[in-house]
Amino acid sequence: MREKTKLYAAVISLVGAGAIALSTGGASGHGYTDLPLSRQKLCANGTVANCGDIQYEPQSVEGPKGFPAAGPADGQICSGNNTRFGQLNSPTTPAGTAWPTTKLTAGASYTFRWQFTAMHSTTDFSYYATKQGWNQNHALTRADLNTTPFLKVPYNGARPPSTLSHTGTLPGGLSGHHVIVAVWTVADTANAFYACSDVTF
Repeated sequence: MREKTKLYAAVISLVGAGAIALSTGGASGHGYTDLPLSRQKLCANGTVANCGDIQYEPQSVEGPKGFPAAGPADGQICSGNNTRFGQLNSPTTPAGTAWPTTKLTAGASYTFRWQFTAMHSTTDFSYYATKQGWNQNHALTRADLNTTPFLKVPYNGARPPSTLSHTGTLPGGLSGHHVIVAVWTVADTANAFYACSDVTF
C-alpha cells in the first residue's frame, strides 16, 4: 500500500510540474508576420541562415506589452527583449549582409498578414515605421521610429483565426531602406508579440 501511495504522489508531482511548465512558457510563442516578410520568418524559411533558435520558432518573439511607452528595451525591440533571439536585433544578418527587404510603395495601400500558432484574445495590432534618415547601423531604438503607429487595428478582445490579414495605408514620404515594427497586443496576458520587417520604399 505504501508503494502505491508513493507512486501516486510521484505521478501527481509530475503532472503538476508539467502543468507549471505549460503555464510558464511551454506554450509561449504564438504569432509572426509574413507580409511583409519579418526577420524571424526569413530565418525560419531558410532565406537567412544561422539565426539560432528563432529559425525553429518564428512565432515566439514575445515580450512585455505597452509599446512604445513600455515594452522591449531600446536595442531589443526586434527580439521582444528575448535574449535567445538576439540575432533579430542586429542591423545585419548573421552572415554580416543586409537583411533582405520587401519592396513597398510609400503612401500606398498594403495588406499585412499574421500567422498564428495559438490565438490569444487580442487588444489590437499596431504598426510603426522608421523615420526618414534613421540610423541603420545599430540595433533599432525608439529614436529611430515614428512612435505614432501609422496603422492601428482594434480587435476588441476577439481571438484571430490562424491566418489574419488586414489592409491599411503605408506612411508617405519615405524612401530607401526602412523597418516596420508590427506589434500584436494580447488582451489576456501581460505580453505582446513583435515582428520587424525590412522594407524598401
